[in-house]
Amino acid sequence: MHAITIPEPGGPEALVWGEVPDPVPGEGEVLVEVAASAVNRADILQRQGFYNPPPGASPYPGLECSGRVAALGPGVSGWSVGDEVCALLAGGGYAEKVAVPAGQLLPLPKGLDLKQAAALPEVVSTVWSNVFMIAHLRPGETLLVHGGSSGIGTMAIQLAKAVGAKVAVTAGTREKLERCAELGADILVNYREQDFVEEVRKATGGAGADVILDNMGAKYLDRNVNALAVNGRLAIIGMQGGVKAELNISTLLTKRAAISATSLRARPLGEKAAIVAAVREHVWPLIDAGQVRPIVDREIPMSDADTAHRVVEESGHIGKVLLVAP
Repeated sequence: MHAITIPEPGGPEALVWGEVPDPVPGEGEVLVEVAASAVNRADILQRQGFYNPPPGASPYPGLECSGRVAALGPGVSGWSVGDEVCALLAGGGYAEKVAVPAGQLLPLPKGLDLKQAAALPEVVSTVWSNVFMIAHLRPGETLLVHGGSSGIGTMAIQLAKAVGAKVAVTAGTREKLERCAELGADILVNYREQDFVEEVRKATGGAGADVILDNMGAKYLDRNVNALAVNGRLAIIGMQGGVKAELNISTLLTKRAAISATSLRARPLGEKAAIVAAVREHVWPLIDAGQVRPIVDREIPMSDADTAHRVVEESGHIGKVLLVAP
């Protein structure tokens, strides 16, 4: 088969489309013939040499895919050859075939084509596990999403609105904020011109955000805590703004607030399967009903993954950038 390899870490040109051995599904795995994958920030970090795959995972980038089941490994039940699926991966999505633990497969939702479904597994699993399973966002509460026009952000807006929450977002351009508003965002903050702490407090009568979904890490830590409401929950899922910061514990104590930090890729298979099962139970009906949908910025041939990485690194896109297999 063909796959994107990374012979040496570096810029987008480090991504090389070439022939590699076909994967063989092991115990409890399914072989998927890939229709499409999607670009995530973690793929860029892997390309740069900063985020190696966990032990036993495919060495190729790609944390999600869609496609058709091509073969079943030993011990797999509930799936059949030819089933149209999408999948959460620890790696290997930038390829024509990938072996996937059966617990990380999801059926193709109603109303979506096979390529569109590649935009779902990573963002839906990340948002549902952090905002709902850990931070327990409830109807009537306020969620603040940093990077509201990203793949994660566009999904977080829709899911939060679907459960009856109020949504605040940050983004850097008017166009991006307008797209967030179209998806249901109530509070729009241009982080280049406005202080999100002040804007969220103003919009909530001084209370602040009950839940914050943060991709920035260190750069926003102190301001995020200040933006939290009493009993607020901060969920950190990225480090785009650095990895080290000081925190005033007194503020955290006064607000009786909580901070969580998670990643999906290296979690044990059982934890990933539990998240995927929760997504199938709670989110798939919303997608089937048309209440939630993936936001796709553009589709690019998988062999041109370097172009897709440049698009994502320039941050001009809205939603997900897909890589379409031959």
